Amino acid sequence: MPHIALGNDAPGILSLFAYRPETARPMNELAEILLRGPSTLTRGARELIAAYVSSLNDCDFCASSHSAFAAAQLPEGMELVARVRADLDGAPIPEKLKALLRVAAAVQRSGQDVRPEDIAAARAAGATDLELHDTVLIAAAFCMFNRYVDGLATTVPDNPDDYAAVAKVIVEGGYQAL
Repeated sequence: MPHIALGNDAPGILSLFAYRPETARPMNELAEILLRGPSTLTRGARELIAAYVSSLNDCDFCASSHSAFAAAQLPEGMELVARVRADLDGAPIPEKLKALLRVAAAVQRSGQDVRPEDIAAARAAGATDLELHDTVLIAAAFCMFNRYVDGLATTVPDNPDDYAAVAKVIVEGGYQAL
């Protein structure tokens, strides 16, 4: 049960957006830019970063949501997302994405945990400065989103089909469609 009376039955961050639409707008704009805007990283890869950080933060709503969003945009689907979340080192993804996910994990722990060798490893795997920038910002933003969702104890759907339905909306219309 949420810590405050939200006045709606929407799950997770959607309930918070309905409660305070004026804060939802800039948060959705940021998500749209980071996860769907022009980038050399695919939308699926960027959603995977969001899902991975949310998983590390134990934010069930965001981890499930962004796992579904990533799966809908990756050819390997949810099987790949689950493998990355369970075992990054053993997951069948490009080394560049593994290195970026390691940077994201460092950000999740603390911005000061990102070491020069993490950045060097990502660059050696082919990551650009813009990809590094966006990875750090996605990780930092999702730490905020995760704490927002869990800090107010929003509801979390148990049915994976609920997340898949929202994934269809995101893939087709973007975050502004929420």
